[in-house]
This record gives sequence, C-alpha cells and structure tokens, in this order.
Amino acid sequence: MLIVFLTTLIVSLLLARFLIWFFNKKGLVAVDYYKRDRRKIATCGGVVLLVIAILLMLIGAKTAATITITLFGIFGLVDDFVDIGRIAKIIVPVSFALPIIVYYNPSPFEILVIALYVMVVANLVNMHSGFNGMAVGLSTILIFFLLLKTIIFERGLETFLSGMLGAHLGLLYYNKYPSRIFDGNVGSMIMGATVGVGIVLCGFLVSGFIMLIPHTANFLMYVYWRIRRALNPKDERWKLVKFGKVREDGTLEVPNSLTLKWVLPKRYRMTEKQVVLAMYALTTAFCLIALPISF
Repeated sequence: MLIVFLTTLIVSLLLARFLIWFFNKKGLVAVDYYKRDRRKIATCGGVVLLVIAILLMLIGAKTAATITITLFGIFGLVDDFVDIGRIAKIIVPVSFALPIIVYYNPSPFEILVIALYVMVVANLVNMHSGFNGMAVGLSTILIFFLLLKTIIFERGLETFLSGMLGAHLGLLYYNKYPSRIFDGNVGSMIMGATVGVGIVLCGFLVSGFIMLIPHTANFLMYVYWRIRRALNPKDERWKLVKFGKVREDGTLEVPNSLTLKWVLPKRYRMTEKQVVLAMYALTTAFCLIALPISF
C-alpha cells in the first residue's frame, strides 16, 4: 500500500509538471476569474488522475473500480472539449457502474443503489468546486478518510484508494492556491467517481452520506436557486451567475449566498484561500463524525 501510494504520488507530481508546460504551450488554458489579472491557467489537469487510474487498472488494483473511474474520466475529458450538457452528465454516467455490477453480481436493488450512488457522488463533486484547490483538496480529504476507514474495518480496498490518494495529492500540489493547473471536467468526474466507488465497494453508504453532507447541501442550495429563478425570471436577485469578483484588497465579492462556497464571503471579507480552507475544515469535520461508523 505504501509503495503504491509513493509511486502514484511521484508519477502524479512529474506528470502534472509536464502537463502544465505542455498545455500552456498548446494553448489549452482557462481564465482564472478569481484573480484580478484574469490570468490564464493550464486546464484538464485531471488527465493526471486518468493516467494513474489506467496504470492501477493494468496492475490489477481492483479492476472493476479502476475501469469504472476510467470511464468517468474519459467522459469528463470529452466534456472538456464538447459541451455534453447537464442532462447527459446525469443520465449517461449511470451505465459506467456496469463493471462493478458485473464483477460483484449484486441483487437488483443493490444494482440500482450502486449505479445511482456513484453517479450522484460524481456530480456532487463536480458541482462543489470553483476555487483554486477546492475540488481536488476536498476529494483528497474524502479519499484519505475512506482509506482510513477501509484499514480500520478491513474492507480490502486499500491498494486502490492509496493509489488514488497519491495521485490526488500530486495534482493538489499544483492545483492549490495559486493554481498552476485546473482539474477540468475530466478531473472532477474521476474524483467524484473515485469517492463514489470507494463508498459503495466498502459498504459505507450511511457514513459516506455523512461525509458528503457539505456536497449535498451545496447541491440543494443550487436546486433552490434554480427553482426561485424559474418562479421569478425577471428578479435580478435570482439571476444565475457562475463567478464572483475580487476586490482590490484581494477579498471576494460574490453575488449571493446560494452556493456553499459563497456563504462565508457574502457575510465576511474573505480571500479565496481562506474560503477554501473553511470548506476543507467543514468536510473534515463531517469525515471525523463518519469515521467510527462501519456502514
């Protein structure tokens, strides 16, 4: 487990460094809207996670799990270049749990739970993002606690999770504030799938839900926002806005508190880095609550 972790960490660090140079050279960049200079940053850094998932698959580390997250990663990579659409992002990934279903031969009810759980978690992680190091950092925390729980309760997924933990940490080194590379849809889909697969295969459906309460709250806030917008299309208070702004002192100016990452900066003058650390602390708190729960 330690060897796998260190190997994927080193590969991730080296590959991320290369991709930063390569993507910048090829113009595969995205604007960082939370920097006053609107700098352009290399994107699609989640390719690092995709490559390592394939490597883990080749060495036989929980093949069903690695095939599933690889499918999610390829889907996300396509979405980075072709706008697949929100509906497709919800429906299509349900089929990606097929390798797990075939391998474990679950009951019809378990099939439904597996397919929906992994798909839902992947989309929750994809939505709870937007700041430097936020999605990658939160996923790293979730995977770390899942690994810890598998060791405590002997669920046998240690090699897979330790490998993906190393991969996430390597990417986080370059994705943390100030980011040198963004994860892209390929990254968010793999991160979410890794967490979802880990929860399902380890049988942590209840404790996994607790760990993901901040992500779930963020989703429910978004649903509320969309409903209010639909009911009041001309009311500027409910206008759908994707990004906030940065004041001259470096603190965030956000349009509302209808997404979790905007709740604190809407009430207090906080920098992007401070908000991300607050989100880390929130997820860590719920992971600690879930840690002793074996189901």
